[in-house]
Amino acid sequence: MLKIAKIVTEVSLNQEFDYEIPEDLVSKLKIGSQVEIPFNNRNVKGFVVGFSDFSDYRENLKSILGVVGSKPLIPKSVIDLAYWISDYYCSSIESSIKTLLPSVIRRRNFNHKKQLGATLLTNSIIGISELQNKIVDYLKNNGPTLVSELQKEIGCSISPINTLAKKKIISLKELNIRRNPFLNSDLVPTTPLKLTDEQENALIKIKENLDKLDSSVTLLHGVTGSGKTEVYLQSIDYIIKKNQGAIVLVPEIALTPQTVNRFRARFGEIVAVLHSSLSEGERHDEWHRVFNGNAKIVVGARSALFAPIENLGLIILDEEHEPTYKQDESPRYNARDVAVIRGKIEKCAVLLGSATPSLESINNVRLGKYDLVKMLKRVDFKKMPVVRTIDMEREIEKTGQPGLFSRELIDAIYERLNKKEQVILFLNRRGFSSSVMCNQCGYINECSSCSVTKHYHKVFNKFICHVCGEEEDFPKHCPSGKCENPSFKFSGSGTEKIEEVLMKLCPSANIVRMDSDSMRKKDSYEKIFNNFRKGKIDILVGTQMIAKGLDFPNVTLVGVLNADLSLYIPDFRAGERTLQLLTQVSGRAGRGEMPGEVLIQTYTPNHPAIEASKKFNSEEFINQDMKFRKEMNYPPFSHIVLVTFAGPDENIVLNCINDFYNELNQIIPKSVKILKPVPSSMHKIRGMFRYQILLSCKFTAKITKPIKYVLENAKFPKNIKIVVDVDAVSLS
Repeated sequence: MLKIAKIVTEVSLNQEFDYEIPEDLVSKLKIGSQVEIPFNNRNVKGFVVGFSDFSDYRENLKSILGVVGSKPLIPKSVIDLAYWISDYYCSSIESSIKTLLPSVIRRRNFNHKKQLGATLLTNSIIGISELQNKIVDYLKNNGPTLVSELQKEIGCSISPINTLAKKKIISLKELNIRRNPFLNSDLVPTTPLKLTDEQENALIKIKENLDKLDSSVTLLHGVTGSGKTEVYLQSIDYIIKKNQGAIVLVPEIALTPQTVNRFRARFGEIVAVLHSSLSEGERHDEWHRVFNGNAKIVVGARSALFAPIENLGLIILDEEHEPTYKQDESPRYNARDVAVIRGKIEKCAVLLGSATPSLESINNVRLGKYDLVKMLKRVDFKKMPVVRTIDMEREIEKTGQPGLFSRELIDAIYERLNKKEQVILFLNRRGFSSSVMCNQCGYINECSSCSVTKHYHKVFNKFICHVCGEEEDFPKHCPSGKCENPSFKFSGSGTEKIEEVLMKLCPSANIVRMDSDSMRKKDSYEKIFNNFRKGKIDILVGTQMIAKGLDFPNVTLVGVLNADLSLYIPDFRAGERTLQLLTQVSGRAGRGEMPGEVLIQTYTPNHPAIEASKKFNSEEFINQDMKFRKEMNYPPFSHIVLVTFAGPDENIVLNCINDFYNELNQIIPKSVKILKPVPSSMHKIRGMFRYQILLSCKFTAKITKPIKYVLENAKFPKNIKIVVDVDAVSLS
């Protein structure tokens, strides 16, 4: 009987292809195996996604040419996950499967680094010299060793090693060399800490779920400093003893070094790290440590969710509320929601941790879909920091002009510096100035490709677009052509401006800025965090990458500059995001023995989100926001899908999206709310004009199935880009 493999190729056509399985490959092929196949007039790679005894094209089937590796690169459970992602997020199956593997693993000719090594062949050894005997003893005690390392340890030339090889006492062959991202980091091993009553109760509940033979989701709502990480560590210790594995996700690469160090200090070499800041070689070797079963715990950013962990017992998402868990290119998946689905497929536990849980997760608790455990006290009876707001309107009344720093914040900074304590200053805007205007003719430098003004970055002396990255040297005089004015008005400050002003206010302090401009080198995050922890930095200025998950006991003051920035984004989640961000950054203060203080500079001190962040109690705000969202039928009471059309000709884009809307409107169910096409809030990006349609409904499939039908049957110009963003976290 003809044996047929269903294969998804590396060519994005959103379909499976049937191939005949040669007899010599029947026993080698499994779901998830990577194969080489003839496709059109060339050979390509693909993945086996199923088997069949029948094909509509059986007379014309081509044969699989070969199989890559001795076992499937992708576990069957993760292939199943890719199909769910493809269906739910309206993406091609090829792009979903591509997402499962780092690009360096998919590549054809990227291999392990190799170097000559020595391996002991026999223990019955007579008639060798004293030097040769030292070599043999070393190999007995240490196993296969690189020849270069052996020469260094023994202090010998290559000659005695070659002699032992000729006598067949040792063998010389190339060994795989691990490109180790932890090579230069020294760790002090840790043991489990004594838990507080709240931690103990949380762990008991989590263990109950870990013992189930089915999937479960637990929301761990723990205030900043309540010891969530220790609960994660002891939960993982529990499943490691059951011979299971774990995946731990963090929302920012900046958090990875600290998190990885904590897990390696507890579990050692069975911890692997996967994220985009690794070199290609490191990523290749770390992934293969997981693939070969040498690493049982994976720590990383969003894509680490797809790591090929065998016998997966637990998936942890720290800071589960973070929008960075949402992928911004196809497939536009949310790692939090996909983690829950992988948990169902693998029948494993999922643990979502946050000091400020998302309203979606809170609603799932209220619906009984998730379990809830709370930790509302800091460990070791440490108090939450005192949070106070500074009304910048009154500050202007006092001084007569707007300033970056209130007098109260400056005094608080000086007080901490005098006590040799550390300060974190947070502003969620990078650069020196958000806009620069000619004093004479009013010219503002807008990006030629995007509908935004360029930001001025003094350190580079350039205008830079924060959307497309377009750069332009700062002009000596107004470039408008209307005047030759050499002076400009700078407005809207960023972290670079804050750093400059601080250096004048605190000339003897060591001040470091941390944002995406200053963090361009691979190890930038780790160096700054290590220096800050050692007390070499007095004031850390940064964007949201310093707001989350970092634990520095000597930080006693956190200052928030312009807390209103995130409140005025045209998005129904603006209040929730502001509360989360302020709570997270406030939680960096007072984590040691000394009490902490947080000063929030704002023009709207009475806003409910800012009021809630002061109290470290979001219950009232959540209930109020939930009521508003229910009335408006916003998430979590519905799912939203944002469809965006983009292209270089605005009229063509508008005609295309109107045609799409008219077709869709005829077949969409009445339960779906569909808004007419409007310009995106970011109307032009990289020279592409953008229009969007927003749809909402309680059931996602009622939106996505009609969208797929229209897109499959409609024909739009090739230069029109169509993006379908299911469960969009940004409406821009």
